[in-house]
Formats: sequence, structure tokens, C-alpha cells
Amino acid sequence: MLVLLPPSEGKADGGRGRPFAPDELSLPGLAPAREAVLEELVGLCSADEEKARHVLGLSEGLRGEVARNARLRSAPARPAGEIYTGVLYDALGLATLGPSAKRRAAKSLLLFSGLWGAVGIKDRIPSYRCPGGVRLPGLGPLSGHWREPLAAVLPEAAGTGPVLDLRSTAYAQMWKPKGELAERTVTVRVLQSALVDGREKRTVVSHFNKATKGRIVRALLEEGAAPRTPDALVEALRGLGHVVEEPASGQKAGKPRALDVVVSEL
Repeated sequence: MLVLLPPSEGKADGGRGRPFAPDELSLPGLAPAREAVLEELVGLCSADEEKARHVLGLSEGLRGEVARNARLRSAPARPAGEIYTGVLYDALGLATLGPSAKRRAAKSLLLFSGLWGAVGIKDRIPSYRCPGGVRLPGLGPLSGHWREPLAAVLPEAAGTGPVLDLRSTAYAQMWKPKGELAERTVTVRVLQSALVDGREKRTVVSHFNKATKGRIVRALLEEGAAPRTPDALVEALRGLGHVVEEPASGQKAGKPRALDVVVSEL
């Protein structure tokens, strides 16, 4: 099973490690596309701080991220699983997984990125700021830039098992599985259930969504779940105690299988 995760906007510092090495990253077929984004991003942030801040959508308080981006080639790097922080990654808790679960995480998790395309949790990267929805002046929208390179490498990475797609919208636009692979892909929407005036109301709440997705992945890794089909994945989620619902219309041909996971509390 392959699990696709979004990155986090907040990131840990790269520490004191050596700079990243492009040829050491997973999915080497993405190397030319990675270099193109890196070159554009570093050039933008080195040349015009105000323009870079506007392009990247950074507030005044995040002005320092521009200078950080300008130093990406020489900045210290750490495993991506340590760089990404935030609600989803706090709930996933990679650092506190047992040895077997950590090995499964290294094999099955791909973390999407506007800068790197997708990386594994052990890939060493520097801390950076480059959201997937950005339009870089020399490349255009990053979603379009990544679509073809990711389409060339991800089908092989997915293998023959199910794909659990937990990406947010901006990163889902970077690559959409097609055909038979799409039918093996399962997407998850998290709905918070609450009583309002005596009636159940379901809404999408960002914090619930991110935390629940992190907990889903952690539970699957700790349980050692290895579903070979989407049906088996659905049953694994239910076996872990999640309330899982599917649309009455069922799955459409050539499209991912959409699930709702309903939660009432964190």
C-alpha cells in the first residue's frame, strides 16, 4: 500500500546537518523537475525580497522565509519526516513509532511538496517555503509543472496494491491517478459530527481533518496493516474503529474510491 500525504506549511529547522544531495532523493526520475523549481525559487528569493514574498503569499511576519529559501542549496538538511510539522504530523508521530512501524512508514509514505514533487520520510531536505498552489514567474503554476513528471514515476511507485490518498487540494492537483490505478486509489474526507438543535450536523473542520488523517496512518502502520485491495483497506479502517461511509452511488469507473470518515471528537 502506498500512502500519499500533504506537507505542512510549518517546518522544523534543518539543524546542523550537511546540505541535501539531489541524487540521494527518492524517485530520481523527478530530478530535472526538482532542479527547475529549485533554480527558480532560489533565484526569485535571492533577487527581490518583496516580489518573492508576494509570489509565495507570505505575511510580513514570515519575511525571513525568503532569505531561508535563498540559501537552500547550502542549508543544512534533515529527513523529511523530521522537517514537516503541524497537526497531521503531530498526530502521526513518526518519531514515536516502533521499529517495525518505522520501517513500514519508510516503505509506504510519500510526502508531496511544491518544491520536491514527492519525497520519502528518510529523504534529507532543508527547511523551505514553497506551497503547492504557488505560481512561480518562470514556471507558472507548480501543479502544472509537476503533473507530467509525477505521472511518469508514481504508477511504478504505487505497485499493484491500493493507494491511500490523504493529500489536500493543492497537492492533489499535482498528480491524479488514471485508469486502473485510479480505481485502486482511496480518498478520505473527514467529517465532524455534532448535534445542533437536536439534529446531527456534519462539517469539514481543518483541525479534525488533519489530526484524524495523521491518526489513521499511525494506526495502520502500528497495526501492520497490509491490505492488497481497496476493499481490504476499507475493512482495515473499520477494524481500527473508524466510522467509514461510502456514497450510495458507489465508485465510478476510472475514478478513485471516495470515503467519508466521521468523527465526533479528537
